[in-house]
Amino acid sequence: MLKIETVPDERQTILRLIGRIESQHVQDLKVRTERRAHEIVFDLEEVRVVDLDVVHFLAVCEAKGITLRHCPPYIREWILKEKPRIRELE
Repeated sequence: MLKIETVPDERQTILRLIGRIESQHVQDLKVRTERRAHEIVFDLEEVRVVDLDVVHFLAVCEAKGITLRHCPPYIREWILKEKPRIRELE
């Protein structure tokens, strides 16, 4: 289960993601990032589990300028491993 808390301020919108992020959540996250005029930050401190589609999504988001705050080391490592494959798919 994924819980999303939105923390807006004057300069950025922080989306605090809590729990498990799975493929089915990617579309909702895309919509939430597209509607923002501010800088977007994903706070991943309380994320426990992600799947491969989410890793790809996070890598693309980061490439587009979205900040991944408090990214767990295992997710960071997975993103780094997947970046070459993501470039091939683009």
